[in-house]
Amino acid sequence: MTASAHAVPPRIEQLDALRGLALFGILVVNLGVFASPYYGLGLPDPSYDGGLDRAVRLLVAGLFEMKFYLLFSFLFGYSFSLQLDSAQRAGEAFVPRMLRRLLGLWLIGLAHALLLFHGDILSTYAAMGLVLLTMRALSERTALRSALILIVATAVAWAGLALLIRLSGEAGAVDARSAAAEAQATLAGFTGPPSAVIAQRVRELASTGIVLVFMQAPCALAMFLLGRVAGRRQMLAHLDRYPALLRRLRLWGFGIGLPAAALYAGVSTFEPGGALELSALTLSLLTAPLLTGAYAALAMSGFAGRAGQGAVRLLAPAGRMALSNYLLQSAAAALAFTGYGFGLMGRLSPLTVLAFAIMLFGAQLRLSAWWMQRHGHGPMEWLLRAITLGAWPRWRKPARDAA
Repeated sequence: MTASAHAVPPRIEQLDALRGLALFGILVVNLGVFASPYYGLGLPDPSYDGGLDRAVRLLVAGLFEMKFYLLFSFLFGYSFSLQLDSAQRAGEAFVPRMLRRLLGLWLIGLAHALLLFHGDILSTYAAMGLVLLTMRALSERTALRSALILIVATAVAWAGLALLIRLSGEAGAVDARSAAAEAQATLAGFTGPPSAVIAQRVRELASTGIVLVFMQAPCALAMFLLGRVAGRRQMLAHLDRYPALLRRLRLWGFGIGLPAAALYAGVSTFEPGGALELSALTLSLLTAPLLTGAYAALAMSGFAGRAGQGAVRLLAPAGRMALSNYLLQSAAAALAFTGYGFGLMGRLSPLTVLAFAIMLFGAQLRLSAWWMQRHGHGPMEWLLRAITLGAWPRWRKPARDAA
């Protein structure tokens, strides 16, 4: 191995731990989609609209929504940069391998969207990864400027939609009767037989696609670019070189991003479904990357300390098999909430759903630790690597490595 190859491992576990933390945040948000037929309708579920229910929704909307998929996107860009640099040092052809990897990721995402979760992000990552591949030669300055433009343009577009609704004089008010009817239809579809579940999922893809294309995709690409710059500098492997940056991330993230997130959470909880919520969403789109950066800075600083080493050991195995765990989360949620299994959609309170997220992630942490003691890759990582390399990787660790 070269000397540069030895420069990365000391922080690899912390990088995996950060990815594991992002997995938990994504799970908390995604379970809300599975659990309630009212999700995205601009109207709270009347069965769970008490004070405690609203408090949990405030917590999830303020601290989790639009934060952890951005963190995961940043880590995607960071890893892309490390892979590119490694290929260049080794003199290997990077583009063909990455194209195969992105194709495999897109196919896995497509199956995930149709069978398990219409809010799939993998196919979007694959498409935006292709764009990132074409932008890989950008200078750091141009990459940072492009990321800022993407974030601002996305926020401006949604602000324009809010303005149009206001100018229409309707304020985007949601009709409670029609929303309730739509929620009942959604509930019937997702709690019916498997064929009905898939049909309902396909119907949901149309509305979900709008959010993916006009919100999540450009924001994910922006974070890819930021991660690309950070990965090029191997920032997460050399945090001691960037104390001022870490301080600014925490200051701006918690000083600007957190109040904006609280405003969005309050509006989406107490005044959902109108132009006001879209206006709050615009503010959150602009500032969510700051809060995401504060989360990353706080977590990485904590991981570097002695007390954080236990958290790293706990989270890192889950982060190393993040793709497998992401899909497993959707499979478990589909089994719990849809007609694939128990059909609990609309029957659990927000607090119970949050508790379920914690228990499920706890089980994933234990399962991931057990699996990674015996295998070099998670099962889906193994499949994706096979597609990337065009060869079957080793399935199990050699006995000496497992020991």
